[in-house]
Amino acid sequence: MWTEEIVAGRRALRHTASGVVFREVPGGTFRMGLSDAELEAVRAVERSGGVEDTLEPFFAGAGDAQPVREVRVEPFLIARHPLTVAQVQHWLPDYEDGYADEDSGTARLEDDLDDLLDALPFRLPSEAEWEYAARAGTTTLTFRGDGKPGEDLLLDDFGDEERTAAGENAFGLAAMGSAGEICADVWIPGFADAPADVRPRTGDGPRTVRGGAADLYPWQGCDEWLLLLSATRYEHSQFTAVRPVAPLPR
Repeated sequence: MWTEEIVAGRRALRHTASGVVFREVPGGTFRMGLSDAELEAVRAVERSGGVEDTLEPFFAGAGDAQPVREVRVEPFLIARHPLTVAQVQHWLPDYEDGYADEDSGTARLEDDLDDLLDALPFRLPSEAEWEYAARAGTTTLTFRGDGKPGEDLLLDDFGDEERTAAGENAFGLAAMGSAGEICADVWIPGFADAPADVRPRTGDGPRTVRGGAADLYPWQGCDEWLLLLSATRYEHSQFTAVRPVAPLPR
């Protein structure tokens, strides 16, 4: 099922049948959620004149990603980047995507989402797994720090291996935050009573989405950079990208 290889100078596991490349994420603990320090960092960007619009809706919704809590994470595998159109077509041969220009672009699923999730031999990440993978050991707005993220962090097509490799974080993951990626958790505003491990919160209703900067156009036109932040979360509607996870192989 798995082929071990070196991708962009570091170990990876490729799902042999589909070609999807996975990275191993080490276990550990982290502080999950939007911290006061991160909120102040966004305020600093605002004070510096680095915003295009008002950030009051962002600050008003900050409680949706709080309170910050410590979460334990066991090692797991996660796809290096969201599934591409070509990769989705491995499981859904008739899949067509109206958002991607190339088969190497991120697939954004609407009506086909449930069919893909039924066909995948993998599962969706929990929110905790997604944020832990996105932070890659950091406590800042993005894995590159507290500055306003630029277009170099925005990856929506993976045909250019050099650019994909340049966009990886310390865990070897690219495009965390670029597209909206659906998680296993049901949408619940805030983290009150959330578990201290990576178990997803379950229930009825829409799931939670992380990321989504590339889902808005034009980039940097209305503060889409906020969707690149590791802690940004919101309720799923319309299309979504999928970044599957898997247990470590025996």
